[in-house]
Amino acid sequence: MISRNKFLYPLLLFAINLIGQTTKIETKNGIRYITTSIDYPITGTYLFKGAEPVIELNADGSGFYQAHEQPKKPINWGIECDEAGVPKFIKGFDSAEYSFWYQYTTNSDDHDTTWKTVEFSIHFNTLKMFIQGERSKNYTK
Repeated sequence: MISRNKFLYPLLLFAINLIGQTTKIETKNGIRYITTSIDYPITGTYLFKGAEPVIELNADGSGFYQAHEQPKKPINWGIECDEAGVPKFIKGFDSAEYSFWYQYTTNSDDHDTTWKTVEFSIHFNTLKMFIQGERSKNYTK
């Protein structure tokens, strides 16, 4: 019985860790799951042509989204995954495409707090990551 518990306890801790890495969100298209971890260094600042407007992503799922000619606004964010926390993506020849979900944390006249999705892509040959195809950051392997 003791050896059985020795096996179950680490398995339970592993399962709890996996569940802790996902967030369940309600979108206009139904329930989705998001994570902030995809085995690539996605946190950081994404620039438009090397300058503002920017998107800033923190490891805890918070950040800032700056629309063109607007101030930065706080967001929650994540990459779509399955319920177990495995990211969903489409693999290309030298890239991978993910669904990036974000939600403004405050309601205002120019945006609401519904979850929105845009493209997030990683380009392996150039070592660049893109949000919406226009905000980018470099990364290292």
